[in-house]
Amino acid sequence: MRFMYIVKHPGPPGNPTLELMAAMHKLADREIKAGRMLDNGGLMPVQTGAQVRIADGKLSVIDGPFVEAKEVVGGYAIFELRDKEEAVAMGKEFMQLHLDHMPGWEGTCEVRAFAGP
Repeated sequence: MRFMYIVKHPGPPGNPTLELMAAMHKLADREIKAGRMLDNGGLMPVQTGAQVRIADGKLSVIDGPFVEAKEVVGGYAIFELRDKEEAVAMGKEFMQLHLDHMPGWEGTCEVRAFAGP
């Protein structure tokens, strides 16, 4: 099954520590070599983005930052794993890196299965 991990946190995020970045690269390298991690990436700050929205039957574009945003999506990863249990275990391992290498950071790793075969 294919799963997407969406990492969310209250903004502004601050930069990850060098220790956290090294730990995440080590985990990613291991998972890519094992064929489980298919893609991953961090996202630029919301100030650099835009939202394309439909409201009241009209399309509009809003440049960042977004006043109503309570959480910021900071990054993502896509894995091919056996099942939800394995996906949750990987999410816990990833979030443990934040506990270990970036004290005080708070956030969520949402684990979602892709629809389809």
